[in-house]
Amino acid sequence: MAYELYYWDGIQGRGEFVRLSLEEARTEYVDVARASGSSRGTSAMMSIMRSGSEPHIPFAPPFLKDGDLIIPHVANILLYLGPKLGLAPKEDGLRYVLNGLQLTITDFVAEVHDTHHPIATSLYYEDQKDEAKARSAEFIKERIPKFLGYFERVLQQNPQGPQHILGDALTYVDLSLFQIIEGLNYAFPKGMAGHQTKYPALSALHDAVARRPNIAAYLKSKRRIAFNEDGIFRHYPELDKAA
Repeated sequence: MAYELYYWDGIQGRGEFVRLSLEEARTEYVDVARASGSSRGTSAMMSIMRSGSEPHIPFAPPFLKDGDLIIPHVANILLYLGPKLGLAPKEDGLRYVLNGLQLTITDFVAEVHDTHHPIATSLYYEDQKDEAKARSAEFIKERIPKFLGYFERVLQQNPQGPQHILGDALTYVDLSLFQIIEGLNYAFPKGMAGHQTKYPALSALHDAVARRPNIAAYLKSKRRIAFNEDGIFRHYPELDKAA
């Protein structure tokens, strides 16, 4: 039975971190909100979230259905999928180390979102533009180096070499770090200028993931939604300053 991924149609958003793992593993899945037919589309996603009888209703997408099991939150989904897709260590203890890295990415993604919505998600970007400029300037100056510097250190200190974030094989966190670099390059091209020199291991990891046959094919396909100004990573020129 195919996995069912539930996320908003038309944006990469947080759902993309799950898609990348499913695509790398070439496993069968349905992107429910983007699909048509019975029990498909955004209405199908909302019916689960608004259910008055489902005992395990998710708060928000993304969530994954595997049969009757509903699993919410990106890091939680990947903790579940990783071993099944061959994208996590075999040792149980290291799986929690990997989950910790993904949770740090979750924190980072939340801060990316807050660069364009620093006051409230219920307000339009235009209603908080001045605050977004201040937040983005701080994000570029302080937070990008803080997070990318951390992941660079983890790569460089991996006893198995800096080709992967943990161990000697590809994991879902490697794929997520690829998406982080892709998104930051889209949203803050000036702010990310020179990152290849500052974070060489991260840059090499990004490039290696992009060359993987299944990922390369996915990036060229219609399944890969383009970055846009409705997603997590948004490019507003007025927010993008050199570091």
